[in-house]
Amino acid sequence: MKSIPLSKHEHKPLQVNPIKHSQPMGAALAFMGIKNCLPLMHGSQGCASYTKVFFTRHFNEPIAMYNTSVSDITAVLDGGDYSILMAIENITQKNKTMKPELIGLHTTGLTETKGDDIRSVGVHVEIPYCYVHTPDYEGGMESGWALATKALISQHTKESTDIKQGKLLILPHVSMQPVEVEKVKEFCESFGFEVLALPDLSTSLDGYLSEGQGKLGAGAISIEEITNLANSSHVISIGESMKIAATELIGKNDKIVHLHFDSLMGLANSDNFVSELIKIGQKEPPSPIKRYRGRLQDAMLDTHFLIGSSSFVITGEPDMCVGMCELLQSVGGTVKAVISTVYSPILNRIKADNVFVGDLEDAADYFAKADLVISNFHAERLLHMQEKRSALAIRGFPNYEELGNQLKNDILYEGSTYFLFEIANKLREVKHHE
Repeated sequence: MKSIPLSKHEHKPLQVNPIKHSQPMGAALAFMGIKNCLPLMHGSQGCASYTKVFFTRHFNEPIAMYNTSVSDITAVLDGGDYSILMAIENITQKNKTMKPELIGLHTTGLTETKGDDIRSVGVHVEIPYCYVHTPDYEGGMESGWALATKALISQHTKESTDIKQGKLLILPHVSMQPVEVEKVKEFCESFGFEVLALPDLSTSLDGYLSEGQGKLGAGAISIEEITNLANSSHVISIGESMKIAATELIGKNDKIVHLHFDSLMGLANSDNFVSELIKIGQKEPPSPIKRYRGRLQDAMLDTHFLIGSSSFVITGEPDMCVGMCELLQSVGGTVKAVISTVYSPILNRIKADNVFVGDLEDAADYFAKADLVISNFHAERLLHMQEKRSALAIRGFPNYEELGNQLKNDILYEGSTYFLFEIANKLREVKHHE
């Protein structure tokens, strides 16, 4: 299969209808996955407002997001410390009942260009403090999420020489929805393991309204649990981007075993995951897991004729694209193009006709050749302009068109089964219309 050199589109002088989103947005989302965390963006008010609106519309949930309100004047005159300390004081004084257990400070392009020393601010703050450099002129949402995870481990996990057998840490990539993190945890727990995830959005943006929601991050992992992660027996990274966080944790305790999976979509990837859990726990998979494996096999047979006779275009974060590409190809689908938000080594391992870093302007060139497009909701307008309409499955960020994004499950046997049926049904609609 031919592949366009990644550099051909990577150095395009401008983005037209961009797919990519910024590093600060990824870091902000990661901090929302920590219990009672105060995500604080060090930048202008507009940067934080856009991020808050973006996630509010995507998840349809109240979002905990604060900023240091750096203006053009303070950007020049202030050393950075004052804006951060005043923001923390104002936020905590304004709401006396709000008791953050962690402050997650992440930077923007403005404050990174200015060169603020965000590390030294921590000595003046009584609340546990985590800082991460996330300029929006580098990387994207996926890398911002991964860098925040690495920073949490680097700055707050204590070194250890002990191992607690059966304790697993899951490191999910940014494109995994809250329910998918929950499903992976439950899947591992069914083998008898103690399981933590970092970050863990499964209780933060999962569609469950709780008291005080929107004031602080409501993730399922606490700062105390992050402190004691180095006694985990295994760390499981899901997605190429999360390898840096796994490496950081192993640096805290070299007895930790690292297991990596590029994706948990599809039969082969799910089988590999189950195989590793059997090795670790010396326990056969529970009956419900075996039944869903059979259901996925049946779904692959049922959808083979529709998907196997169709072609696809996929756009999004690299760690999301690789799993979807593999699953569609496993039932005979032809992937015409994969257009990624940013470069990642994983792109070199994707077997599609064309793989490159680009935007929706680049992707639109391939839409007419595809029966179905998998992209964010911005692709819908472009597809409406086509003479021959391709079907659309909305995945990735943002999705303003559909409700229940946080409960979409595309992973392991169960989620892969639902994904194949959704794709096949959309193909049936568009082909029947033709």
